[in-house]
Amino acid sequence: MSSTTWQYLRSSYYRQVVGARVSRWARKRQGTDPLAATLESRRIYILPTAVGLVFALMSFTMLLGSMNYNNNLSFVLTFLLTSLGFVSMHQCQRNLVGLELSFAGVDPVFAGQAAEFQIAITNHSKNHRPHLQLYIGGIVSEIDDLAAGESRVFHLEVPTQQRGRIRLDRFGVRTLFPFELFRAWAWLHMDLHGLVYPRPAAIVPEPPPTQAAQGHRQHDARGEEDFAGLRKYNVGDSPRKVAWKAYARTGDLLTKQFSGADTSSQWFDFAHVASNDIEERLSVLTRWVIDADRTQRDYGLRLPGAEFQPAHGDAHRHRCLEALALFNIKQDESKPAGAKG
Repeated sequence: MSSTTWQYLRSSYYRQVVGARVSRWARKRQGTDPLAATLESRRIYILPTAVGLVFALMSFTMLLGSMNYNNNLSFVLTFLLTSLGFVSMHQCQRNLVGLELSFAGVDPVFAGQAAEFQIAITNHSKNHRPHLQLYIGGIVSEIDDLAAGESRVFHLEVPTQQRGRIRLDRFGVRTLFPFELFRAWAWLHMDLHGLVYPRPAAIVPEPPPTQAAQGHRQHDARGEEDFAGLRKYNVGDSPRKVAWKAYARTGDLLTKQFSGADTSSQWFDFAHVASNDIEERLSVLTRWVIDADRTQRDYGLRLPGAEFQPAHGDAHRHRCLEALALFNIKQDESKPAGAKG
């Protein structure tokens, strides 16, 4: 291993150690934030940027030159630039004070996709708040401005690798306004969680054959014998079942419902998947659930210790995929998102 590589690894290790200690210190100082928090001046940190350090060095050099040559115009320019630097520092810190940050949700994703944590920032003041950005480690949101009284949702796209719950225990908001001479930031500890479904298998065996349900339960979605009424149109409904006459009268898309003997369903059983690898079994079951949901077939799911009776729809799909995502995972084993902030 070359000396350059060793120095890089050592400096990276020291940065991680220092970052972890600073993170623990900030969390201990600030505590856990609620899902809606307002930034106060005491929790906003500020440091000069590289541009700011060059600007300070240049101002100091100009001051030395002014003192050496006793040039009044040079003194005026030096003090003007120094005053500009102090005003920039004040405005940079003030740009974050009073902002309200609140959690706006995160949709479940499949392993390998990015979990999009949505954070709403509200500007309750009468001042314009430019150049705002959220970040966590090397993950950053878009840079945007907030007008007086405006609220906007910022997105943090956190990559995922494994199923389960992903935890966003800390993120930051920062600004470089007005001249990028200073960087002001604040950390928030909201302990946010998102759900990561198992990665669907690309190639799967044929699912279990469809079975006829026992008894005389009537199915409201696919029977073709008797007209049972109208329901709101859902994306994916067959155009043949759309009530076009009702649409011509009211302008609302409605779908015809029939009741009949079509009560077939499928069971997806963890024990019947031909694989010795748990993650591969879960991936196969995930693919079966997605395919059955896409065709609006009734399906049930059996896992060790859990069983979901045959049904269909978004709520049933989420219950099954959530059970697959959290299979054999304890509640406190959620994966932290991102790196050091």
